[in-house]
Amino acid sequence: MPTSEELARYLEQRGELSKPWMLQLLRLTKLKEAKDTMNPEEYEQKLHEAHADLMRLGEFWKGREQEVFGGRYQPSGVIEPLPGSPEDR
Repeated sequence: MPTSEELARYLEQRGELSKPWMLQLLRLTKLKEAKDTMNPEEYEQKLHEAHADLMRLGEFWKGREQEVFGGRYQPSGVIEPLPGSPEDR
């Protein structure tokens, strides 16, 4: 598992810091790193807060399953021309 710093750098390089689920992953990684310096009650409270925030994202993944769960970005077929295609300017 990468450190939070490595993960942040990776997400920044890929342009994925604007994706809420990636920010949650970074948040949980930072929380995991800080676990040993926190008292158990504080850690549990922060974990509950992170879970609540994740649940507020709702079903953001619907229609984006490949991108979110598979790690592969695939633009919607509705966009024309497709980014990177010969027709794209």
